[in-house]
Amino acid sequence: MKAEPRLRLPPGQRLARGWPVLHYGPIPSFDPNTWNFRVWGEVARPALLTYAEFRSLPSVKVVADFHCVTKLSVLDNEWEGVSLRSIAGLVAPTAAARFGMVHCEHGYEANLPLTALMDDDVLFAWARNGEPLQPMHGFPLRLVVPKRYAWKSAKWVRGLEFMAEDRLGFWEERGYHNDADPWREERYSFGSALGCPAPLRPRLR
Repeated sequence: MKAEPRLRLPPGQRLARGWPVLHYGPIPSFDPNTWNFRVWGEVARPALLTYAEFRSLPSVKVVADFHCVTKLSVLDNEWEGVSLRSIAGLVAPTAAARFGMVHCEHGYEANLPLTALMDDDVLFAWARNGEPLQPMHGFPLRLVVPKRYAWKSAKWVRGLEFMAEDRLGFWEERGYHNDADPWREERYSFGSALGCPAPLRPRLR
């Protein structure tokens, strides 16, 4: 039996009405004939998959909660797509691979340690609650990392880079916390030795 909804909310979060639309930059166009998904870096078998090839990979369904840094949460989402573990099995990360950078349209990037990306509830999703994702929610493909704030669940994904060393992603370079654990309220990175700019807010649309 699941706990009451209020007990499933991380500190500072509240239940959203509907599914908020937040992103930075315009919604990209999508052409299935030219779209591809690239995997490279610290891997034994780099890959470049067409849209048809990606959709032919074994699919999984994951039911998980979704927590946005704007303090809104959406519970019990059923995601469908390809697990990151499947992608890793396809390309065989090297022993040096310890981090991943997810590359998206318009140069957006999201970084995570490989231990987080390889969790059993992490996937590249094309559907939610039995319906294809709408373009404003990331179609044709978005990463879903339920245990992190949702800016790590990047929209409009085009590739995955396996890395030996960590590198800050788009929001992390603009003042957001590198780890993004909602249960620890890791929203922003203040007080670093190098200083940190005031965090830039995503646009609510």
